Amino acid sequence: MISDRSRTLVWSSLVALKLVVPFSHGEPASPKSGAQFTRDGKLLKPADYREWVLIGTGLNMAYGPLLEARADQPPFTNVFVEPVVYREFLKSGVWPNGTMFVLEIRSSVPVNKSTTGNNGYYQGEVLGIEAEIKDDKRFAGSWAFFSLSPTAPVGEQIPSTASCYACHAEHGAVENTFVQFYPVLRDVAKRRGTFKQVSETF
Repeated sequence: MISDRSRTLVWSSLVALKLVVPFSHGEPASPKSGAQFTRDGKLLKPADYREWVLIGTGLNMAYGPLLEARADQPPFTNVFVEPVVYREFLKSGVWPNGTMFVLEIRSSVPVNKSTTGNNGYYQGEVLGIEAEIKDDKRFAGSWAFFSLSPTAPVGEQIPSTASCYACHAEHGAVENTFVQFYPVLRDVAKRRGTFKQVSETF
């Protein structure tokens, strides 16, 4: 028969083994973050961007062809950023190298007026997707814009001669970004001293 002492030693060993085994092969690798590119420089659309932090939503703030909407259906714009980048901005008030934003433009759908007089809007289908990336090793001006498709897995870089580059450089409150439109981050940037007063006339 097994003595009580031997039985205790066996159980102690099993408990220790259970504690060690889950870590014996190393921790699971964290998901790869940051922008990913094809060999020819196209941007891979992040499939999970809707799981990122939504830093702001605008109404009728799209530009170019995506702004051409009916007056009673102004487009919505949703801006997403990776959680790790969001946390870094909260600490420093600046965007780390490798930052990637995804801008999603959606149609607006008017709510039918009811007896209460409700005449609001809700978000409809995706009209377009764009991305802004900070990478001082890849891009001459550190920042670049990409046009993405709601259906295609990759997108092309928008030429640096496009108006969005000059507009962001001139009107971005923090570096090349419109932090003035994102209330939580706007307050952070002001506390950190990284907020730049810019003209609100575009």
